[in-house]
Amino acid sequence: MGHSPTSWSIIHMLVFLIIVLGHALVISADTDPQDTSALNGIAASWDNAKSKLSEWVGNDPCGEKWSGVYCTQNRVTSIRLSSFGLSGSLSGDIQSLSELQYLDLSYNNLSGPLPPNIGSLNNLESLSVVGCQFSGDIPKELGQLPKLRFLSLNNNRFTGSIPPSIGNLSNMYWLDLGENHLTGSLPVSDGTNTGLDNLTNALHFHFGVNQLSGTIPSQLFKSNMKLIHLLLDNNNFTGSIPPTLTLLTKLEVLRLDRNYQLTGPVPASINNLTKLQELHLENNKLTGPLPDLTGMDSLYVVSMGNNNFSSSNVPTWFTALSALTSLHLDNLHIIGELPQPLFKLPAIQTLDLKGNNFNGTLTIGSDYSSTLSLIDLQDNQITTLAVSGAQYSKKLMQDPSIYQFFTKLVGNPICDQGNNEAPYCKSSEQANPAAKPYSTESICPGLPPTCLSDQYLSPNCTCAVPYMGTLHFRSPPFSDLSNDTFFVLLEENMKEAFLGKQLPVESIALDNPAFGPSNNLDINLRVFPSGKIRFSKEDISYIGFMLNNQTYKPHAPGINYGPYYFIGQSYPFAETLSAPRQTKKNNSLIIGVSAGGAFVVASLLVFTVLFFRRNKRPKLQPQPRSPSYTSWDIKSTSISTPHLQGARVFTFDELKKITNSFSDANDIGTGGYGKVYRGLLPNGHLVAVKRSEQGSLQGNLEFRTEIELLSRVHHKNLVSLVGFCFDQGEQMLVYEYVPNGTLKDSLTGKSGVRLDWKRRLRAVLGAAKGIAYLHELADPPIVHRDIKSSNILLDGNLHTKVSDFGLSKPLNQDGRGQVTTQVKGTMGYLDPEYYMTQQLTEKSDVYSFGVLLLEVITARKPLERGRYIVREMKGAMDRTKDLYGLHELLDPMLAPTSLAGFELYVDLALKCVEEAGMDRPSMSEVVAEIEKIMKMAGVNPKVDSASNSMSYNSRTPRHPYSGESQFDYSGGIPSSSRVEPK
Repeated sequence: MGHSPTSWSIIHMLVFLIIVLGHALVISADTDPQDTSALNGIAASWDNAKSKLSEWVGNDPCGEKWSGVYCTQNRVTSIRLSSFGLSGSLSGDIQSLSELQYLDLSYNNLSGPLPPNIGSLNNLESLSVVGCQFSGDIPKELGQLPKLRFLSLNNNRFTGSIPPSIGNLSNMYWLDLGENHLTGSLPVSDGTNTGLDNLTNALHFHFGVNQLSGTIPSQLFKSNMKLIHLLLDNNNFTGSIPPTLTLLTKLEVLRLDRNYQLTGPVPASINNLTKLQELHLENNKLTGPLPDLTGMDSLYVVSMGNNNFSSSNVPTWFTALSALTSLHLDNLHIIGELPQPLFKLPAIQTLDLKGNNFNGTLTIGSDYSSTLSLIDLQDNQITTLAVSGAQYSKKLMQDPSIYQFFTKLVGNPICDQGNNEAPYCKSSEQANPAAKPYSTESICPGLPPTCLSDQYLSPNCTCAVPYMGTLHFRSPPFSDLSNDTFFVLLEENMKEAFLGKQLPVESIALDNPAFGPSNNLDINLRVFPSGKIRFSKEDISYIGFMLNNQTYKPHAPGINYGPYYFIGQSYPFAETLSAPRQTKKNNSLIIGVSAGGAFVVASLLVFTVLFFRRNKRPKLQPQPRSPSYTSWDIKSTSISTPHLQGARVFTFDELKKITNSFSDANDIGTGGYGKVYRGLLPNGHLVAVKRSEQGSLQGNLEFRTEIELLSRVHHKNLVSLVGFCFDQGEQMLVYEYVPNGTLKDSLTGKSGVRLDWKRRLRAVLGAAKGIAYLHELADPPIVHRDIKSSNILLDGNLHTKVSDFGLSKPLNQDGRGQVTTQVKGTMGYLDPEYYMTQQLTEKSDVYSFGVLLLEVITARKPLERGRYIVREMKGAMDRTKDLYGLHELLDPMLAPTSLAGFELYVDLALKCVEEAGMDRPSMSEVVAEIEKIMKMAGVNPKVDSASNSMSYNSRTPRHPYSGESQFDYSGGIPSSSRVEPK
């Protein structure tokens, strides 16, 4: 149909106005166009930039104040985006930001290599990508950055060797490459290449927890170096400790522990390091005499256990180290009586002296240090325990608890002389009951308020969304975790530091301090906002920068907390839930341009009216996607209607509103069922809305099954159903929002959540309890039928929640297996017996859980490239070897030395995947066995759970829900499919 001349005139005029207006917008921009183009290119390489950086619109990053972008005049000089939840890679467009001085992308889900052209940023002073997933080689081009002073690449997945070109960075003072997968030797100058020995201004060499090897080069150390921290622990170094190391007279922390192959004597000149505060040499093969530490009066921590030193008498320096807090000299063949003054050292906390030849009488006395918490003398030759005064001695034998510390004497002759019932002669667990981990208390006048699901109660009794993460102290000067003073002072110090930078921080909360597999002290941290529910992006940017770039140094009177790093969680900014907003400009030119924009909009409206007035057509009404939905009356009592207990019915318009019209900004995942959107309910609760797409709908039965089951089962380890919708032909489920994604994402590194051995045990325990509840306490019992790592979610406290009940099926009341017409589940996890017989029992879930247990320790897909994890594990096992000889199959992120209880864990997994269901344990038996393994690993299974092995019916409030891959499609398995590859 043709258009009138008037219409064409309007079109021509509008095109002209748009061109003129666009030109005016370009002219008015404050930011250098090169920088704008670079930022847009960088954002394009991030999968979720549209939702996470909703303010990055327009062409004026400096004038419009794009979040995380900071400028000097019209040039971008700083990018700080820590904990923004970004995913994707780092684009080579970064090279165009020629004035960039600070780049901080820490605590994001960024992966792939660092672009080599980052070496062209000649003004870059600080580069930090802590806690991401970058991989590949460290670019040698970093050595071309003449102004670089701060480089933190720790906690990534970098491989290859340390590039010698790093030695060109003469201004470097902080170099942190720890917690990666680096190999090779430490580079030093050789006449052709430069090396680390040229970094004479550096204060920090943090290279621990890698796979570095070779000898520690003697030419690495020079007398003019300023190093205060040298961390080479948890690597594969061999050879001896070079005497030149003792030239580092400013050194405060030295970690050479857990290399396992360092040999030879400790240099006799080590006592030249008079400023040394922490000495870690444990778990090597060092020989020669026990080092003489006389004169090293600054030492807090001495740890030299598990070496091959020559037998020696009790050293005289034992009682001369007045600052000593922890002495770890286990398994060193030291002979003699312990001097009583050792127990009087003013700061002493821990004496770990087990596995030696200390003999005679142990005399502690009544005037021991008030800070003393543990004396571990297991497996020595102590024959007598003496105290001051006969009356005191009598009291001690009757009640050793009059001492304010724990004494362990198991394996000494004193415990073979009729004293085996004395507490100090009982097992270590009885003699040293675990103290309750520190946790900041909330002091509330009266009853504490009830916080919304995504909020926490602050120490000052207010509800807010805190910034959360974990502080990792690499060499803490204290070992007594029962002493709250260390943590209270740290909280006060952190709050004071943040307030000193005018940051809106109300309070700091610390909890659950524990020593990790690398002997780091890990502490959970929550920072609460002041005067508001959430932090702004600028707040988080600055807090993350302070913690990550070490501008905050934790300290307290008399306490030096030592080197640390922080791993932050993605922060749930309120802005990500709403549409992008244009920031207002404060100059007349932009106001004029805005007026011009308004004119264009008005003109477009006029054009629309003129152009479409004669072409108006009736609006088509949406058709139902399935005729059966239109007859599904939620108010009726028909058999097709779900029986609801607590789930709410939402209208389509309600869910459209809370997801901002199902905007891309709130799109958090896609699966075979459809898309998943983040939503914010009017009461402030975050939810996840799982929306079906046409052509991929769940069947009516599965949809109804999930609603009915989840509306009537409530357990802390089962994801909660908030409600559902089947309005206007739509089929949607609304769940709680769980912020840390799936167990699968954590095992593969996708989520950025790192799980050590103890956390993995907690994760599988939570999942097992949830499944056990379904099997044994639900009425009737329920079989999940799709247990897998992508259906196990992790909440903000890393508690596990079993999700996706679309394939679940109630069992007959008589408990007998139920024949099904179609086998359903996920290949690799599917029970072969169920597949062959089509008879479903709860033991089918047990099989899937056994596969999950194997996946947790290998971080491998159950079925990959024709290899089946169950067969691989059985074929590689050798029960005569350490860890059953399974080292090659283990996830490299698990430290082999930390896997206490590993063999029992593997035994349990293989029991779960027995071919015959009758030979598999019940889920309650699985729970009990995991709890036993956790105790062997030094983990209290009740710490993060209110229920014990037989209590699965604990109820919790609804908490947030998330995850991007937990909605993987799990459909029917055709009968011709092969269950296990041959």
